[in-house]
Amino acid sequence: MSIPRFIDLFAGIGGTRIGFEQAGARCVFSSERDKFAQRTYATNFGEIAAGDIGDIEASDIPPHNLLLAGFPCQPFSLAGVPVHRYLETEDGFANPDQGNMFFETMRILDHHQPDAFFLENVKNLESHDKGSTFRVITETLRSRGYQFDHKIIDAADFVPQHRERIYIVGFKDPEVFERFEWPNITAPNPPPRMSDILDRQVGPEFVVPEGTWLSLQRHAERHRLLGNGFGYGIAKRDGISRTLTARYYKDGAEILIHRPGPGRPRRLTPRECARLMGFPEEFEIPVSNTQAYRQFGNSVVVPVIREIALMMMKALVGRKPRVKSWKPTNQFPLEI
Repeated sequence: MSIPRFIDLFAGIGGTRIGFEQAGARCVFSSERDKFAQRTYATNFGEIAAGDIGDIEASDIPPHNLLLAGFPCQPFSLAGVPVHRYLETEDGFANPDQGNMFFETMRILDHHQPDAFFLENVKNLESHDKGSTFRVITETLRSRGYQFDHKIIDAADFVPQHRERIYIVGFKDPEVFERFEWPNITAPNPPPRMSDILDRQVGPEFVVPEGTWLSLQRHAERHRLLGNGFGYGIAKRDGISRTLTARYYKDGAEILIHRPGPGRPRRLTPRECARLMGFPEEFEIPVSNTQAYRQFGNSVVVPVIREIALMMMKALVGRKPRVKSWKPTNQFPLEI
């Protein structure tokens, strides 16, 4: 097989794309409907991702060997499901806006019949609706004639963040599937720590406002008295953080950084969030801090994707490729 060609569905800001490009594959099509994510994607890859995949004909997508899709996770996530139920909206596949995106992925898969696919979602996908959601997914994939496997991987061996995600990898050829092995992921010595991703000097705009800080403390105390574990999280510099989420822009509660002295803690900067997700230092952030927090909280941990991609390449082409360097294209006049 020549250089594998892939499509990047629900591309976000391109974390999955970077991982597969580092493994030697080439992107021939991408789709992302959020206009701010499109801007970040265009800045770094030199192309505007196509919009909502539901509006795109499968026949308009170029031929490809690999289909990559991190279909929206909010309808299945531990955080998203309670929100949907509180708002009296549907979660899972019943969600009219996001829940059917898996089947849009299958529409593309049916038309192109790629050699392999890579799916990513939240850990809760496996247990959502007492397992029925995941059963529908596996039965649907099996009916398409693919051999596949799934694994939940915590990114903490790559970045100083506890972030568990489910990855589903499948192949059309049973012999290729038999050659696939999940990467043997072991923590480096020393393991990644928060101090690895923190800047030495950070502007005052990232310090938590006094009113927000008082509110977070009251909220944490209420839950403490109720015997709950909810509340803000101060990340230890020699430890790892909680999971970065798309709501980080609101108050930064899940990952706060202690500042010397009695003052209030601070949030991570967008660049620190990028490092926490394993993005290359050269990755450009052309949007506001609010949008950047949303984008990185919704993204993937790049080194995890790269390691899985390397093993997929090994199964497809018969050898494990060398990791390629990645830099932004920096050649695109933004017209978004």
